[in-house]
Amino acid sequence: MKIAVTSANGQLGSSIIKQLIIEIGSENVIGIARTPKKAEHLGVEVRKGDYNSREDFDQALKGVDKVILLSGMDAPDKRIQQHRNVIEAAKQNGVRKIVYTSIVGDEENTAFSPVVQSNRQTEQDVRKSGLQWVIGRNGIYIEPDLEYLDNYIQEGEIRNCAGEGRCAYTNRGELAYAYAQMLLNDKHNGQTYNLVGEPITQEKLAQLINQVFDTDLTFNSISFDEYLAERKAALGDFIGTVIAGIYEGIKNGVNDVPSDFEKATGRPHQSPLDMITAFSINNNS
Repeated sequence: MKIAVTSANGQLGSSIIKQLIIEIGSENVIGIARTPKKAEHLGVEVRKGDYNSREDFDQALKGVDKVILLSGMDAPDKRIQQHRNVIEAAKQNGVRKIVYTSIVGDEENTAFSPVVQSNRQTEQDVRKSGLQWVIGRNGIYIEPDLEYLDNYIQEGEIRNCAGEGRCAYTNRGELAYAYAQMLLNDKHNGQTYNLVGEPITQEKLAQLINQVFDTDLTFNSISFDEYLAERKAALGDFIGTVIAGIYEGIKNGVNDVPSDFEKATGRPHQSPLDMITAFSINNNS
């Protein structure tokens, strides 16, 4: 059995490949990357695959039994056709099963909604593909908050527009484990899972970070418009709007969803404290 992983050199793609190697051996895993050289370190066969090129995927998916399609990072209006290039190439090559990494979120009411809408369209395309399928809706990664810790310490606070909204965070390690099970076990076929952990507020996040890292952060809730302006100035219009929209969604409650993680994996999701502690250990070792 050959399983292909798109966006193999990205952080989630790399994590999924590492988990699949543990489960089925490197000889059964194929990485697909726009720039194959960037994925050579993963220790598996790497093939070229640019989401904009149907021809790339017609070649990259030859001899593949199952493929995991990682959601692209391009603008929402471009993603739908990019994902269709992979789905159509999978059908042409006789791939039996496709697993898609979607996202939790609101389709209408936030600045992040255009991204969610494009993911929901791909979900529909996957369901109608005629292939066996499983869809995971990823929660918000906790790693970016922890990678930004030096900035938080400098500012003395976690500052965003989430208010008292709760967010069911996850991390790449938990997602990689879940997607490996969803790929390998056909009992998950036809399911859509919320891959999230325990929902917490931003104030609780600050408390847990303080507990693990011995910091003294507080949470400062500001308006959406103020946060949007800050993020656009720091990150540019597109990414700034996406980030502000994510926290707008948290405030609106769209990231406080029931978890299907245990259904997908057979075990509970790590707690927020455990995820933060693991990050601390892994980045200090």
